[in-house]
Amino acid sequence: MSPTPGRWLSSLRRLVHADEALAPETQLLTVIDEGLATRILDLAIRIGETMLVVGAPANEVTLTIVRVCGAYGLDPVHVDVTYNSITIAHSLPGAAHPTTLLRVVRGSVPDHAKLQRLQALVGEIADGLDLDAAIARCRAIRRLPFRYRPAAVIAAQAMLALGVAIMFGANWLALMLSFVAAALAATTQYFLARVRVPYFFAQIAGGFVITVVAALSPLLRYTGIEAAAAIRPSVIVASGIVLMLAGLTVVGAAQDAIDGFALTATGRILELTTQTLGVVLGILAGLETVRVLGLGMSPPSTALPLGPLPVQFVGAAVIAIAVAIYNGAGARIVLVSAVLSLLAWVGYVGTSGLGFEVAAASGVGAFVASFIGVVVAYRLHVPSVAITTAAILPMVPGAAVFRGLLGIVESGDDAAVLMAGVTTLAGAATIGIALAVGASLGIYLGQPVRATLSSVVRARTRTRT
Repeated sequence: MSPTPGRWLSSLRRLVHADEALAPETQLLTVIDEGLATRILDLAIRIGETMLVVGAPANEVTLTIVRVCGAYGLDPVHVDVTYNSITIAHSLPGAAHPTTLLRVVRGSVPDHAKLQRLQALVGEIADGLDLDAAIARCRAIRRLPFRYRPAAVIAAQAMLALGVAIMFGANWLALMLSFVAAALAATTQYFLARVRVPYFFAQIAGGFVITVVAALSPLLRYTGIEAAAAIRPSVIVASGIVLMLAGLTVVGAAQDAIDGFALTATGRILELTTQTLGVVLGILAGLETVRVLGLGMSPPSTALPLGPLPVQFVGAAVIAIAVAIYNGAGARIVLVSAVLSLLAWVGYVGTSGLGFEVAAASGVGAFVASFIGVVVAYRLHVPSVAITTAAILPMVPGAAVFRGLLGIVESGDDAAVLMAGVTTLAGAATIGIALAVGASLGIYLGQPVRATLSSVVRARTRTRT
């Protein structure tokens, strides 16, 4: 029996059209109206704003905002992060206009403990935390005060300068003077901040105080103290320079530039340049003041030598611990930062031993710190930027900056001394760039490794369950 024309048409229709029986089952989707969308966007942008203020890079802020919105069903969202504002927008289906929110970012105050809590909150949101509970948690985190009191922060800043002096093998008197000079500079900056003096002038004041204390230190020789004869004023100033450059976002600025956030990177680089210029002006003012008083310092002909290798590692650990406390980190971040600084210094010393220049060795040390830091941060649930920043601070070229400035000020009519000072400053700038590039490269190469490890852990967890 031959098939009828109707059956032929039916078979042909099945070849052309999809079978309705294969349609996916209808799922219950959350209905998001404009009010709910606004609450979700407001939560996401407040989390992003707080992260940007406490030191997170712009790319991480953007990804976090998108992640939070996606967890509550808003997808896609459009996020624009600049140096001083965040804009977020989402278009509801059928809406006449998109829902758009903007938050102004006022200043940058590193607080790595708060950043750690925000990252934990984002993880809970991704795991299904209720919107109302997330909003309450976010509000509580934003209102948290800084972990340490001002006196503890000033002591940590002084301890940072102490760590730098330890790395240079200074004697007990020079260590004490470095601590006192840094404490005076930090106290000066604290009181200037209380009266709302711009940070640029606070940097000038801090540099001036440290330079004057260093210039007066040779007078201790007249007291008859034996250790006073071996004091190197350059060590005191170099430790202060590292202190005042500790809060600058060198790595964050470089990472934003590489990520394509031009406005944010430009803003951070301009801030970095301005605050560094403040330190330079403060040191120059101090050098000129002591020169007028007849206490001028002669430019050193060679770079300051570091102390014995074990002492260098002790100094690096002290610096990392101090920076972590200064940035408001908790005990876990402090401990990880100290260990990571030792690994970074191993990379620096090992590369220097192979004959590499200081800039290249510094870049390798920063790469080691950031690469291991990104991988370890995931396992220990700490912000990678927190431990990376603390680990690379021992390699900041504070001594080179001071030696170059001193050469320029004391050169007079000697063109050779002037050019030597300019060359030294250029070398210090090269080291700073190498630190930023090495840290950024380590972050980018470490992120795929971290993602691979996290996927392996999730796969093992599913297998066990």
